[in-house]
This record gives sequence, C-alpha cells and structure tokens, in this order.
Amino acid sequence: MTPDRPKAARDLLDFYMEAGADALLGEAPVDRFADQEPARSPAPPASGAPARRPPLSYTSQKTRGSGERPTPPVSTPAAPPSPGVAATDARQQARQAASLDELRRILESFEGCELKRHAKQLVFADGNPEARVMFVGEAPGREEDLEGLPFVGRSGKLLDLMIKAIGLDRTTSYIANIIPWRPPGNRTPTPQESQICLPFILRQIELVDPDILVCLGGPSSQTLLGFTDGIMKTRGRWLTFNTGTRDIRAIATLHPAYLLRQPLHKRLAWRDFLAIRKALSS
Repeated sequence: MTPDRPKAARDLLDFYMEAGADALLGEAPVDRFADQEPARSPAPPASGAPARRPPLSYTSQKTRGSGERPTPPVSTPAAPPSPGVAATDARQQARQAASLDELRRILESFEGCELKRHAKQLVFADGNPEARVMFVGEAPGREEDLEGLPFVGRSGKLLDLMIKAIGLDRTTSYIANIIPWRPPGNRTPTPQESQICLPFILRQIELVDPDILVCLGGPSSQTLLGFTDGIMKTRGRWLTFNTGTRDIRAIATLHPAYLLRQPLHKRLAWRDFLAIRKALSS
C-alpha cells in the first residue's frame, strides 16, 4: 500500500506544533551526514603586495571626517524579574483591577510571567461573567492559544457536553484558567509560574462572584482549594471558598482532558455534575 506522503507530512507538522515547535532553523534542508571539506584559510598575500585592510564598519564610514555622532548600540531587552518580585507585582496590579475588562488589560501588559514570551496570545476567559457557576482549569493548550479562548479543543468540546447535560452552556457559565498563557509544548506549569499568576485568577473569581466554583483537575483544586491529595481523593467534596468579599461553595472534579484518557471515570465526573446541578437548584 502506497503511503499518503502529504498526509504524513501534515501529521508530522501537527506533532511538531503540538510539541511547541513554531520556527524553522533554516530555509533550506541541510544534510549533516554528508562529507564536508574543511574550511580553507585565505591565501597569504603575494610577496611585496600590501595586505588588504578590512572594510570600515558602517559606523566608522559614517563618522570618519563627517562630524556625525556614532550610532548608539542596540539596547538588549531587560531581564525578567525574579519570581518573588513578579509575584509581588502581580498582587499589587491585581488589586488595582476594578472590573474584568481592566483586569484583562492589566494582564495584557504584565511582563512578570515568562510564559507570555512564548505564547501567541492571552487566554483570559469565556462565557457569561454574570453566571452563577464558574469553571477554572489549569492552563490553555494549543487550540486555546490559537483562538484566545479557554477550553475550545477536544477537552473543551467534552466540557461543553458535560455542562449541557446539567442544563448549562457558555452563556450561563463562566470559564477560565489559573494560567492565562500556554506553556510551551503543553508542559505542566512550574510552581513559580502558578504563584505568579495566582493573584490574577483570585481577583477574577472575586469580580465574577459566582455562587459555585468548580475546579477542573488536580492542579486547579490544589492551587485554589488547598488540597494536597490527588484529584481522585478530593473530587466531589464541597468546600467553602472565600472570594475576598464573601464565602461561596466550591467543588473539585475530574478534568475533561483526563476523562478523554480514562473514559471509564466519566461516571465519577457525572456524579460531581449532578451535585453541581442540585446545588444550583437549591
């Protein structure tokens, strides 16, 4: 059977993009196994001939005898702040946000998280900020990074089906992540990255002020609810979460991405969503 080479090439490119590779090393392929001749040193000048002087640099040509000032050197970008300084700055800026729109503008200009330098765009939130229930995951993936919205890939489609089963959709719920920028290659965010972004999601929850907070997956429940056990031990348990202005009910459940890998555990998530529906009706 003749292989479908164009499809294989597209699949390989999709794999590289999913792994976080978004740039080429060169425009032309290089066979690094081919024999290469060693570089030859330039021949010495002929006897009696004057040695050639290297050409003047652009700056020297412009300034020699012209009276013009030399071109200043190009400044290098400032190094990112340390995680401790960045986390302090995040707390100060998050407190200044009086609305979700202002919080989004602050995040768009925030330079304290290294993840921003690798992501294509900010993934802030989706849904209705007036909703009674708010879902919070860990971090956006490739599809979310491309579209600028949380949970729009395969796990997002499953989440849509899950919330639809209890009478909700994206117009009656609010969806966000702890980390608003995609980690390269969809890797797990570091504890420092989570701590830097934590003040922003806490302020986001406070501004939305939902009646119920749903943490999707272990990292979200550990960061927001303080759990130390795994998600299988903590899911389905109701806790009290203080937004800064009032106490709300909070629950942890399995992340849709996990359910795609372990479909037999959908029954456990269904129990959690039934409990969410019951809480919303009370």
